[in-house]
Amino acid sequence: MMEQRAYDLFMQNLVKGTSHLALGQEAVAAGFGEAMRSDDYTFCTYRGHNHTLVRGASMTGILGELMGRECGLLNGKGGSMHLMSVEHGAMGSYAIIGAHMPIAAGAAWSAQYRESGQVAVCFFGDGTTNIGAFHESLNFAAVWSLPVVYVCENNLYMEYTPIGDVTAVKNPGADRASAYGLEPILIDGNDVDLVYATAQAAIAKARDGGGPSLLEVQTYRHGGHSRADPGKYRPDEEVKAWLARDPIPAYRKQLLAAGVSDSTLDTIDQEVSDRVDAAEATARSSSPPPLDIADTDLWADGTSTWRT
Repeated sequence: MMEQRAYDLFMQNLVKGTSHLALGQEAVAAGFGEAMRSDDYTFCTYRGHNHTLVRGASMTGILGELMGRECGLLNGKGGSMHLMSVEHGAMGSYAIIGAHMPIAAGAAWSAQYRESGQVAVCFFGDGTTNIGAFHESLNFAAVWSLPVVYVCENNLYMEYTPIGDVTAVKNPGADRASAYGLEPILIDGNDVDLVYATAQAAIAKARDGGGPSLLEVQTYRHGGHSRADPGKYRPDEEVKAWLARDPIPAYRKQLLAAGVSDSTLDTIDQEVSDRVDAAEATARSSSPPPLDIADTDLWADGTSTWRT
């Protein structure tokens, strides 16, 4: 519901910059978010609204950030592609493809050194598997037996290009795991119970000193790569088939079959809808960030300007 509201706000020209929605991929974030400990680390891509929310960040903070408002997680300075909530272990959304993979390894190394028992979980898209940071990070994670879980969210398309057209193996994540001495793990990313159980096992392995895991979860984004992309390059039948596998209505059917009543689920839906409405209302009423914070949270890199 929050992602759909983000889309609605974008269409009203209220979201600053672009946005990358994860409608259709919610089961991945939900399953892992529930399996993680409160002090574990999440690293995600620019398609990270869901991953940030499930760690405990507020809807108001997320929608406010998308809208460039002072109530946003980063006071409106970061936008959709840079969500972060350190207090909840959401260690950032990264707009540069694969940039967060070695950072996740570093966070895991820190946890290993401190013997804190924390685990870093790093989410990335299928296209990331074809860049150097993927291979370098997996190699070091395996060599040092780091407590990190790498999760490839394979939605079949690396932006506009089918991943299968430019990749030598069928499964870009799972088929490469053995190169680093890891078990190939390939699961249905739209089955939230399966995602949860698989996440529990991988996280427990990492926490107990068993080293990293590489998971490939197969899923599908309902829309285009970003809100500027109509997604017309995807075959209609493919889109139709994946929309029929939307994890939200699928899980509702599963809960009904397990004996949960329609009225109970309707109540949950209404409560969530009310929360989204309240978050939007607060974000709409929030002011843009004040100009005096423009020069805060910056980093001087020691270039010639600094030296002279």
